[in-house]
Amino acid sequence: MSAFGLLWANLHRRPVRTYLTLLSVLVAFLLFTLLRTIAVWFEGAGYDAASNRLVVTAKYSIIDLLPIRHADAIRAVDGVEAVTHQTWFGGNYQDPRNFFPKYPVEPRAWFDMNPEFVIDPEHVEAFESIRTGAVVPVSLMERYGWKIGDIIPIEADIYPMRDGNRLWQFDLVGSYTMDSDMEPSLFLFHYDYFDKARSHSTGTVGWFTVRIADPEQAAEVASAIDGLFENSLNPVKTATEDEFGRAFAAQLGNVGLMATGILGAVFFTILLLTANTMAQALRERVPELAVLKTLGFSDAWVAMLVLGESVLLCVLGGLLGIGLTVLLAPAIDAVIASTGFGAFVLYWPAVGAGVGVAVLLGLLVGWPPARLANRLTIADALRRS
Repeated sequence: MSAFGLLWANLHRRPVRTYLTLLSVLVAFLLFTLLRTIAVWFEGAGYDAASNRLVVTAKYSIIDLLPIRHADAIRAVDGVEAVTHQTWFGGNYQDPRNFFPKYPVEPRAWFDMNPEFVIDPEHVEAFESIRTGAVVPVSLMERYGWKIGDIIPIEADIYPMRDGNRLWQFDLVGSYTMDSDMEPSLFLFHYDYFDKARSHSTGTVGWFTVRIADPEQAAEVASAIDGLFENSLNPVKTATEDEFGRAFAAQLGNVGLMATGILGAVFFTILLLTANTMAQALRERVPELAVLKTLGFSDAWVAMLVLGESVLLCVLGGLLGIGLTVLLAPAIDAVIASTGFGAFVLYWPAVGAGVGVAVLLGLLVGWPPARLANRLTIADALRRS
């Protein structure tokens, strides 16, 4: 029998115990890969931010609205090339579980500002000319079976209409895709229609997006924009898209620290569990180790056999957990994309790190029993049996 075959046979001596331990290691490495990816995703705000765009929000809270007239003052700042805006609409399509972000926007200006969103020029024309028009990503059309010309009803939660009716109806006039790995999910409709039809907060927007001429001057332009409204009733805070995304994610807390804490607790538990498994296996096989040494196998070979079992168990569980994460990544990406907060892209360095951690865990768990096996004398082993 080969050395690997002997390792495999030894692991199956107590199959229930082995597979329960293997399942625990699998779950630990599934969490490791997922949590590290999620932490990196939050640190990067889940999307590739443009270096030449700034985001202007209310200074004290992102939910505060800003006067739309701010756009003219921002447009006059040196270094600013273009300005547009978005507003969070909320609302539900048929069922609260059918969630996707909905923004009233300036049709042509919004797509000019965001060239990564690819749309047919004819659809932009229709979007701009039809007051109740809306455009959606192709993926959203496929999900709900929509087609151009459909009327899409949205039940409002924040913005009822002037007559008290909460059912907004939009004419689907176009679709778009995205020139990146992300799957877009934004439902976009005409700001002018929204502003004239809503019952409150007219003349306001949620935030501005600003395109600047020189990304190297982003800090200076942001400071100039903030200075314009410093003493007004509606002060603002300007940041690059990357900074804005990170700040938005930070509202949920220090995700990286939380992930590290969870992983620390998980791996400490797994360390104890697998160490106990290997210690029990060693106690049960003391007579067999004595026989192996009697037959001429060296102390080092017997020790490596015990250590190899530990490494094999941990590496196999780690690979299964990491592999399961790879399989789950597309489903997780689809869920996150439906929220509009970006794309879930598996963090491959975490995959590589996970394999290394699995090997290290196996060595840590296997070293004490391997050391005992190395020191075990034939007489002592037979006496214990």
